[in-house]
Amino acid sequence: MPETYVLVPGAWHGAWCWRPVAGRLRAAGHRVFAVTLPGLADGDDRRGRNLSDTVDFLAAFLDRHDLTDVTLVGHSWGGYPITGAAHRIPRRLRRLVYCNAFVPERGRPLVDDVPPGHAALFKQLASASADGSIVMPYEVWQHAFVQDLAEPVRKLLHDLLVPQPMSYFDQALDAPDVTSLGIPVSYLAGREDLAMPPGEFAWSPRFPRRLGVDPVELPGGHESFLTRPDDFVRALSALR
Repeated sequence: MPETYVLVPGAWHGAWCWRPVAGRLRAAGHRVFAVTLPGLADGDDRRGRNLSDTVDFLAAFLDRHDLTDVTLVGHSWGGYPITGAAHRIPRRLRRLVYCNAFVPERGRPLVDDVPPGHAALFKQLASASADGSIVMPYEVWQHAFVQDLAEPVRKLLHDLLVPQPMSYFDQALDAPDVTSLGIPVSYLAGREDLAMPPGEFAWSPRFPRRLGVDPVELPGGHESFLTRPDDFVRALSALR
């Protein structure tokens, strides 16, 4: 049965990162939209951006295209905009899918949901930039995000990343628990995801627990939708 998917990237990414998944879903007959959020296109002005800009954009995108019965998928930081948009346009959604993603709590910004060392690094990088944005350091990227790829591919993907407005990390959503909407939710978790350290701050089971669901495990790391697109599409298509 054909379905409608809207794919939302995480920090430093644009719609380009979903191309392997989007192509496979379209080949299977589904309708697929991948978005680039405000401030995350090449050459965008990142000054003065607010987290609410991403929520406004995503809700308006679904309204503008009159999309209904949508499976809304968010990767990593993309859990913030999909959660905010879900509260704005719940009537348009069939399911929310969090992929190695943050599940926001009301009033809690991302910098409060990562280890203190991560938060300090983000703030340091943003204060040193001209526009209050963060560029992902390669040494962090290669060991925590794409450790399952060959070195030339790691470098290529790092070159495709764009600066992320720090405001998207230190601003919070003013919205109740997403489970209050009554929309089915799922959590996809990469078994080799090292982007958050194990223990207290690990992706799973911390974030799936906020949704009240068991995670669906995938092979691969934080970028599993890029590194293992066939596995990702199989898991996504099997959600019920």
